[in-house]
Amino acid sequence: MFTRRNFLAASVAAGSLLVTGQSMAQGKGLIGISMPTKSSTRWISDGESMVKEFTALGYETDLQYAEDDIPNQLAQIENMVTKGAKVLIIAAIDGTTLSDVLQKAHDAGIKVFAYDRLISKTANVDYYTTFDNFGVGVLQGNSLIAGLKASGAGPYNVELFGGSPDDTNAFYFYDGAMSVLQPLIDSKEVVVVSGQMGMDKVGTLRWDGAVAQARMDNLLSANYTDKKVNGVLAPYDGLSRGIISSLKGVGYGSADQPMPIVTGQDAELPSVKGMIAGEQYSTVFKDTRELAKVTAKMVDTVLQGKEPEINDTKTYNNGVKVVPSYLLTPYSVGKDDIKKMLVDSGYYTQDQIDN
Repeated sequence: MFTRRNFLAASVAAGSLLVTGQSMAQGKGLIGISMPTKSSTRWISDGESMVKEFTALGYETDLQYAEDDIPNQLAQIENMVTKGAKVLIIAAIDGTTLSDVLQKAHDAGIKVFAYDRLISKTANVDYYTTFDNFGVGVLQGNSLIAGLKASGAGPYNVELFGGSPDDTNAFYFYDGAMSVLQPLIDSKEVVVVSGQMGMDKVGTLRWDGAVAQARMDNLLSANYTDKKVNGVLAPYDGLSRGIISSLKGVGYGSADQPMPIVTGQDAELPSVKGMIAGEQYSTVFKDTRELAKVTAKMVDTVLQGKEPEINDTKTYNNGVKVVPSYLLTPYSVGKDDIKKMLVDSGYYTQDQIDN
């Protein structure tokens, strides 16, 4: 098998770039793509979409998954720098841990794109491609309230979950949702029975569904022996499924005890099926194919020595600089939106959803 390592070694030995394989046909160079984990299907989709886009543009890609291991991601990125990548595209596990390796990248003239997770505490990040993350939270908050109001009159007992505290997106999601929920909490229409609010209380490290399930178990046993949960703010489908498992474990989802309104994000297939089954109320769809396309276009523009299109120069301050960003639009998806948003767009086939 002719591996990338063989290819690079042969190129050096020959003293010139060998032309082999579709992705190197135009000799545009190497793009390093560092994804956090394969445990979420969305990151698999992101990686595959970017390889497809860059290959079509004539680049070689080095796609690596770090499996939520920070030293592993650092080692993978350092290896990409050593290989001579022209651009690094990084969805960071912890955006505060990359300063040293990105200094090496900068010193080597490598451009750095933060991908859907902001890289913090370094000047050596050139661009950020993502979705409107505050807007994601607003969609989740609005969906939660819409579901609660459709289920009957308030006040409503609600619990809050946040994403991983080492992911800057988690704070944007939470703040966006709370911009909707806080006025209703203040007016007592929404009651957080546990009193647990704020990312220091509700964050879920590494976006781990098992951690969310365990916390929901504790919330139920401590606060709901004589009360009912009406809704749960969940920022990601993997957490939603853990929360739903906890709720089902104490009898929710039956005729006598309907499932609370549970939100989500990423339109993961198991959660889409859960929406059809009436277990999860909604998700937020972020078309990662479009994010990959925008990112590839921006990278290609930068490598041609031109300025890429950006549409946000104010929102994303990483502690050292405001990172020029391109934001895409997220969409709220309920059960009735699945066909239009997810099937008709080609994101899933009907067979995938039915089987």
